[in-house]
Amino acid sequence: MTRRRFFAPPTAFDFGEKTVILSADEARHARNVLRLRAGDEIYVFDGAGKEFCCALREFVRNVAILDLKEEVEPARPDSSLDLTLAIALLKGEKFDLAIQKTVELGVRRIVPLISERADVHLSDKVEQARVNRWRRIALEAAKQCGRACIPEVAVPASVESFLAKSFGTKTGSVARLFFGERGGKSLSDVMQGSTEHPTQILAVVGPEGGWSDGEIERARDAGWKVVTLGGRTLRAETAAIIIVALLQHRFGDLN
Repeated sequence: MTRRRFFAPPTAFDFGEKTVILSADEARHARNVLRLRAGDEIYVFDGAGKEFCCALREFVRNVAILDLKEEVEPARPDSSLDLTLAIALLKGEKFDLAIQKTVELGVRRIVPLISERADVHLSDKVEQARVNRWRRIALEAAKQCGRACIPEVAVPASVESFLAKSFGTKTGSVARLFFGERGGKSLSDVMQGSTEHPTQILAVVGPEGGWSDGEIERARDAGWKVVTLGGRTLRAETAAIIIVALLQHRFGDLN
């Protein structure tokens, strides 16, 4: 039987009392949608990689109290590839789609980028609302696909600031890949000289209008490898999904 999975942050767990409390939203889903009753078995993940088998004790006001039974293996293990996707802001629901599908494919973190040709401008108030929405989409996607880790969704950053940051502090090989529609090499050619599989990849995907010449040059100057996917011109949201799938297939767990 498919697991009935819910999310609770680490602070909601009381291992001394062997209980966990579900938030109002999660409790509402358990009570009104799934119509769960006392004693029913459900699974709760903490967003940091752990998952637990629990039993519903009771609904109290707008929350649910569960009894912790045992820690279990997550429904689906996370990929060994530490993959960061930095993607230029897209209009409407296109960015939502990119987040949902790349989380399902195993991305570890998502960084929205403010690029020169992206016709998306967010005020501080709208930006925070969008970030909250994107984080909720990431949570729901992780819940649906069986992941116990919720990928981080950062606040929007400029292309320049992201390219200039010092990444790759973990041990192992790091690949910095800047995907664009022109001026680059194929993924195979770029990775051909690598002596080992990267354990961490930073992948940057451009906006609907493409990168400016200046952005491509700044990426090169910062040591990024410019990659161009051959064949067809893809929509930005399609490119993001395809790129994550290609990288997970080649270096991760998508076989």
